[in-house]
Parts: sequence; C-alpha cells; structure tokens
Amino acid sequence: MSHVVNPITLRLGGPTLTVRGRRTGRPIRTPVPTLECDGARYLVSGGGETHWVRNLRAAGQGELRQGRSHERFRAVEVAGDEHDRVVTAYRERMGWRAREFFTALPDPADHPVFRIEPPVGVTVSDAPDDEAAPGQRRLMTRGTSSVSFATQ
Repeated sequence: MSHVVNPITLRLGGPTLTVRGRRTGRPIRTPVPTLECDGARYLVSGGGETHWVRNLRAAGQGELRQGRSHERFRAVEVAGDEHDRVVTAYRERMGWRAREFFTALPDPADHPVFRIEPPVGVTVSDAPDDEAAPGQRRLMTRGTSSVSFATQ
C-alpha cells in the first residue's frame, strides 16, 4: 500500500520528511505527518523501526516539507512519560488510520518518537523584533540576522 500512497503524497506536497540515508548518504523522502502535543512538535513512527526511523537516528537531523515551505530540524528521540503521552496523542489523532499499526505492534514502546527542535546553532526567541510581525517568532542563528516565521 505504501508503494502506491507515498508517491502520490509526495507529488501532492503532503508532509514530507527528508533525511540522509545511513548507508548511501543520499537524501531520502518519505511522507510523515508531524504531531503537536503539549506545545512541542513530534514525528511518530506508527510502523515501528522503519527505515526513516533508522536513518533519522543515524543522521540526527532532517528536513520537513509541506508544499513549498521547508524547515531544517534536529531530531531528539524521546522516552519515558513524554514518549507515552505522545504515542497516546498520536493514536487519538490518527484514529482508525493507526489501527493497523497498533494491531501489528500493540506495545507503545515499539513506536519511536522524535521531538522536532531547531538545528544546532539556532535558537527560537519570542522577543519583539522590527522584522517580526505580530504572531511571528524569530529564529536566531550565530553570525547572521534573525529570520521570522509564522507560528501556528
């Protein structure tokens, strides 16, 4: 099924994760929706230890694309209570679409979760800025000026 749905999702500009392959080093794209939970964003693997999980673990960073926008990020794998809260939220959000994943892998520990954070050297500031309009935040990078982006 994923061999049919994934190419269609990629072409239509759906949420896409791009990460370097752990063996080839080439960028690999796969559709993966993000999940917002408790003020943070996450990537959850419904399918368990998939290739994108192993690639992201090895690379430690990736890029998210939605339509024409893209965002580089650092991936932090989470465990414990945070992991369990996110997996529960994922199951609730995905509803019937997650049923197949959790029938095959019923233990929440079998579903890796990554928190999406700014890349190393980038911090997020809520301080007012002449460049940032209301409802926007600034990305601060070392040695460069800030970049504004809309908050959701």
